[in-house]
Amino acid sequence: MLQSRLSRKQRRSKNYEKQRLKVARLHYKIDNTRKDFHYKQAHALCDAGDMVFMEDLDYRTSAKAMFGKQMLDAAFGQFRGIVKYVCWKRGKFFSEVDARGTSQQCPECGGEVKKDLSVRIHDCPHCGYKTDRDVAAGQNIRNRGIQLISTVGQTGMETACADELPGIEATQSRQVSKSRS
Repeated sequence: MLQSRLSRKQRRSKNYEKQRLKVARLHYKIDNTRKDFHYKQAHALCDAGDMVFMEDLDYRTSAKAMFGKQMLDAAFGQFRGIVKYVCWKRGKFFSEVDARGTSQQCPECGGEVKKDLSVRIHDCPHCGYKTDRDVAAGQNIRNRGIQLISTVGQTGMETACADELPGIEATQSRQVSKSRS
């Protein structure tokens, strides 16, 4: 509404400048409100655990799709940067994992379960695991993050830092079942 009023003013007039400042103040307030929410959510994530894993998504390509304006309004890229900063500040571990196929893979057995976006339940025909699609994708992100930090390093020795992590038992049981087959 403020921007439409601004568009009706004659450029470089005193009323135009007054209205331009009102619009600028409103945008400033929206930006600060969004940033405050992002910081609060980042601190809540850090309170919930010692490690934070996020998908490594390219938000520029998502912004060109159907929900482009909403993607830019939500400022997901800014949120990822804030979470990374808050994790660093609080001494928590932060990592980005590959985003491909997180909602198409079973978090229990690792099998591929193809589904359309309209299907909201993950039901694995291989192992019978059934849960919400978003929960399964989150579990896959966690599993990939744990697998990322517990791989063989440059020295050829396995890192021992992932032995007592929450959720590691699911990854280890899957690795044991793969090695048996």
